[in-house]
Amino acid sequence: MLGVLSFLFLCFSWLQTKLIARAQRYSCERYARMNHKQVNQGHADGYLALRRILEICLRLNITCVSVYAFAMENFKRSPDEVAALLDLCQEKLLELCEHGDLLHEYGVRLNVIGRVERFPPDVQVAIDKARNLTKDNKRSILNVCMPYASTDEITCSVETCVQSALETKNFSITEKDIENNLMTTLAGSPPLDIIVRTSGVKRLSDFFLWQSSENVQVQFCSAYWPDFGLFDFIPIILDYQRKVWSL
Repeated sequence: MLGVLSFLFLCFSWLQTKLIARAQRYSCERYARMNHKQVNQGHADGYLALRRILEICLRLNITCVSVYAFAMENFKRSPDEVAALLDLCQEKLLELCEHGDLLHEYGVRLNVIGRVERFPPDVQVAIDKARNLTKDNKRSILNVCMPYASTDEITCSVETCVQSALETKNFSITEKDIENNLMTTLAGSPPLDIIVRTSGVKRLSDFFLWQSSENVQVQFCSAYWPDFGLFDFIPIILDYQRKVWSL
């Protein structure tokens, strides 16, 4: 078994600068219901899965990973549910700050992508602390998307482009202009290569719609996100590499 894994890791080391994105929120909730757990525990288990998969990605030299942690539409839920999710966000961000060995070992810079100003002040403080802790790391990127919606990201980019056009009197707005003002681009992320959607659901759920519009592989996996592991990940990476080599 060790020889097989060593060979796989050796093969994967050829991959450079790949962005793996996954929408996980509903997957955690379905996982909790299937396993007769509280929804909060499902999200907590999802965080453990993120840490596990992040380390695998970093060992494979995948230098940019994004995770869909909190959707904008979550604010429409009951106040108790929203409060529980925000408490979990704050708790795990502070945990990253206190036990940031993995991020520092692999030189990971943490970006929070989304409308952070909509979060309560204590969550914003935790976000700022995590950002500042990793701001000098240059080797890899972890994008935590919260509160995020791709349609909102595109809208914000277009608004920025229009405002710039009004100020400069240059009313030619190109596709490249919109792309350059996306939150992911402004955060320094490379182009997207793969989206992984877990839990057997086959939709993007308002996640990275612009980024996935061209030359991106979308992979669907039946495993729930908290259960997602190395042997779910291996076929996805091998399939991606096979298609790249066939070009």
